[in-house]
Amino acid sequence: MFTLKLSLSLSLSLSLSLSLSLSLSLSPIHSNRQYITCRQYFTWMFIHVSDNILVQKKKHSAYINVDTPLRMPPKPGFPIPILVSLVLIFFHGYATLSKADNDAFKTVHIGAIMDTESRIGKEMKTAIKISAQNFSKRSKRFKLRLYFRNSSSDPLQATFAAEELIKKKGAQVVLGMQSWQETALVAQVGKKAQTPILSFATPATTPPRWPFLLQMATNETAQINCIASIISFFHWRKVIVIYEEEPYGGDPATLSHLLEAIHKVGSELEYRLVLPSVSSLRDPQGVVRKELLNLLSKQSRAFILLRSSLPLAMHLFREAKDIGVMGRDSVWIITESIASLIHTVNSSVISSMEGALGIKSNYSETNRVYQEFYVQFRRAFRSEYPEEDNSQPGVYALRAYDGMTTITNALEDIPNNTITLTELFDKILSSNFSGLGGQICFEHGSLSHKQTFRIINIIGKSYRDIGFWSSETGLSKDKTSDGSINVFPGMVHWPGDLWRFPKGWAMPTSGRPLRIGIPRRTSFQKLVKVTDDPNPTNRYEGFCIDVFDAVVKILEEAYEFPYIFEAYSGSYDDLVNHVYNKSYDAVVGDVTILADRWDHVEFTQPFAESGLTMIVPNKKDSQKAWMFVKPFTMEMWMVTFAVFIYTTLVVWFLEHRYNPDFGGPLRNQLVTALSFTFSTLFFAHREKLHNNFTRMVVVVWLFVVLIINSSYTASLASMLTVQRLQPNVTDIEFLKRTNSVVGYGGLFMENFLVNVLKFKSENIRNGSGGDYFDDLFKNGSILAAFMELPYANVFINEYCTRYTAVPQNYRFGGLGFVSSQRNHLIRFITSLPRCFNLNTERTSNGIVAIIRKKRETSKRRLKCVSQQEDMVAEQTTKRSV
Repeated sequence: MFTLKLSLSLSLSLSLSLSLSLSLSLSPIHSNRQYITCRQYFTWMFIHVSDNILVQKKKHSAYINVDTPLRMPPKPGFPIPILVSLVLIFFHGYATLSKADNDAFKTVHIGAIMDTESRIGKEMKTAIKISAQNFSKRSKRFKLRLYFRNSSSDPLQATFAAEELIKKKGAQVVLGMQSWQETALVAQVGKKAQTPILSFATPATTPPRWPFLLQMATNETAQINCIASIISFFHWRKVIVIYEEEPYGGDPATLSHLLEAIHKVGSELEYRLVLPSVSSLRDPQGVVRKELLNLLSKQSRAFILLRSSLPLAMHLFREAKDIGVMGRDSVWIITESIASLIHTVNSSVISSMEGALGIKSNYSETNRVYQEFYVQFRRAFRSEYPEEDNSQPGVYALRAYDGMTTITNALEDIPNNTITLTELFDKILSSNFSGLGGQICFEHGSLSHKQTFRIINIIGKSYRDIGFWSSETGLSKDKTSDGSINVFPGMVHWPGDLWRFPKGWAMPTSGRPLRIGIPRRTSFQKLVKVTDDPNPTNRYEGFCIDVFDAVVKILEEAYEFPYIFEAYSGSYDDLVNHVYNKSYDAVVGDVTILADRWDHVEFTQPFAESGLTMIVPNKKDSQKAWMFVKPFTMEMWMVTFAVFIYTTLVVWFLEHRYNPDFGGPLRNQLVTALSFTFSTLFFAHREKLHNNFTRMVVVVWLFVVLIINSSYTASLASMLTVQRLQPNVTDIEFLKRTNSVVGYGGLFMENFLVNVLKFKSENIRNGSGGDYFDDLFKNGSILAAFMELPYANVFINEYCTRYTAVPQNYRFGGLGFVSSQRNHLIRFITSLPRCFNLNTERTSNGIVAIIRKKRETSKRRLKCVSQQEDMVAEQTTKRSV
């Protein structure tokens, strides 16, 4: 159809030109032939031929000779009509071709707004051009016309550019925008004009309020949850957030969501550092250095760079490394706004960020589409921006390419060349394809696919992947892992070449020492003792103090740990509440780990096991004269006597008829048999045996005698060497049935006896120490005393000859140190396996075990321990029987 129209138009033009030339001729055509050149010949041909050009060319081809003049019919007398005809032919043909071209291709006007002077803007512009060129090569219906406008990162300038593109250039869709402030203002313009707007900026956490806005990047919620997962994995309890103040205000919901996320994992925000916009600073290096010096007075060393421009981040890390904020035990986490641009900075900047963790969007770099785009991008980027050192595409280039591809795919889905803005928006909104950055599918104006992030670690002059994060699996070592494995073992290069996980905190340079409360009123001073010694070093003693001092020595091998002890005369519960109220930073002493206390404060792992123990007096043994019969029970004595009589009768029966030693009267025979059998217990008999059967019986008897003698000797020796402690009472139910008065130590034990064991309150008495309990037992005021296991051990050490500990089947949390929740001290002390490794084979190497050995040096102590162990073994045997 296009060819037919073009032929008809050309024929009409030639006919009109011929008529005009003939009418304007000044002289008739002469009959004589004239010689003209080849160019004059073809001029004559275009004037006189109107029906069939090809035929006329063929007809007069004999006259054509480029170099030789040709004879032809006479020319017109004046050449002006010929010139006018040619001009008319040219302009009419051009107009006809333009009209045919417009009828065949529909032009689509697309506006793009970005900071074309920034690295992100350059990548986005290059990617958009590549996508448009790829579409133009394959499209047969649409022609794209792109309009790029520079926003200079100014939201107002972006707004003016959007209005100009839509109203003056007729842009049917606008894409670009690098900040959320630009996106919000441009989206408002698009809402009024009902023009689709595609934004590449990371959106706010709140849902969009503009109906024609489509977001090509997922919001910051997933990225913030990823940061919270990293903080939770390493147990960093306090963090410092750093972000750059935006000239036109930021999104407050981002910081609020971060605070909520870190609170859910048990952490808190210690400080928020807001840096001015780098464009508004005359001396950004000096301002950044001054603000970082203020961070040295903070305890936390876990820093989150939430939002920043690349120039400010470069100043920040240079100064942080210079003043030591990126030293040992410090942690830096950078978000995607910086991590996605690391490939664009030089090696000196990357080296200043060494050890930091970064978050980047995950995308495939191995598929065919990406490889083709990668080659096109590098070629085009190097050609247009030769001043840039690195030509690799980042995530913003992928978003721009996917955004432009979304528009071109929507155009191909339109059935005809008539495009309405509403139809175009609906086609874009219904997009569903696999882009370079992931699956492109919109839901409520935003991408609906689940975001996956790569966790990177900056090392030397580059970086490497160390893990992944997704909302479904959390942190994982690879993309297919379920998140149940340890993702970071030995893989992270931390600041300061640290060989272990950084604790993320340090003692502030101007911070006060930790105030540690010590209970003054204790039941047993061997655990905690507070004296009035003027020397603070000698004022606090006891097992708990020794354990704490040993832990502090380990801490001070690498860190400064200033602290002061303060004695407290109130109850243990009040002392714990003072930690919760932040009057004290910690408590060191014999504090029992209980559930109601755990709700307000935190404890270390227990350094002493705890459980209910009942102390009762030993049963007095009034039958010491008959001690020699106690190795055997009555049944055993009766069996032994029966075997003895039986052996005597057998020997007499077999020997009295043949052996003269067993002869004589019957009485003599029986006495001889008895003496013979009994003498074998102690010495060899003098009588000779004549019967072989008798010898067999005697051999069996001697074997039995050997067993009996060995067992009796061992049992009697044990009874005479270690006195057996027999408690008067072993049953709690007996005490309750008889309304016996019992003693206890501590307010906690009083509540336990009344509320759990159901003792009557009038039948219990408080004891303030070992001597006081001993007096209560002596005067008969109490029949038993209930203590925790550590207190019972101390009491038995002093009075092991008069009292016995009867363990009960009630377990408590043990004794531990107390600290306020989210305090770094307790978390770090708990992580020291040398200190509190109570349940492993390395216990003997632990601090607690060493201190216990030092305190178990006396013979009396060893003797009491042996008696206690024997008592427990005996009770266990009786229960099993």
